[in-house]
Amino acid sequence: MDTGPEPAEGDDAAPPSVVIGVSIAVPDPFGKEIQDARDGYGDPLARSIPTHVTLLPPTEVPVADLPAVQDHLRRAAAVHRPFRMLLLGSGTFRPVSPVVFVRIEEGMQECREVEASVRSGPLARELGFPFHPHVTVAHNLADPVLDRAYEEMKGFRAAFEVPGFSLYRFGTDEVWRPLHGYAFSG
Repeated sequence: MDTGPEPAEGDDAAPPSVVIGVSIAVPDPFGKEIQDARDGYGDPLARSIPTHVTLLPPTEVPVADLPAVQDHLRRAAAVHRPFRMLLLGSGTFRPVSPVVFVRIEEGMQECREVEASVRSGPLARELGFPFHPHVTVAHNLADPVLDRAYEEMKGFRAAFEVPGFSLYRFGTDEVWRPLHGYAFSG
């Protein structure tokens, strides 16, 4: 898989850095169901962000550091085992942040452990908020829309196995795309 930078249109020089993120993908049909709901609430980011649980938020890294980052992620995945995740009901970060999410009922501790492994070494960084694993369904929308999302997602339920996580890259078109998957093998 190509991990090199995409030159800007009409620009032959590669950028010196890239924005990456690391997350656990929510598989279909559940991922599509949440993405469709997010789109239905009018979230402009709905189709540019695959449905996921964030392990490393958007982080700028030098392109030259990508091989070391990928080695780090390989090692991080190797010490964890696949686990079951149960998404159940809705939650919100309001009033601190205008976000409605699907709650993680089972797999929360495993997410915390994997996140600690990922956000170490070359990816060590401070977070703006304490890490709280979740799946966003509405973000930065009007309060009545956030209220509706919260109510409508109360009955959401999805259970699936989590086999690993993926490294994503933020493209020049502002879409997040997977660069590489890392299977748990611990």
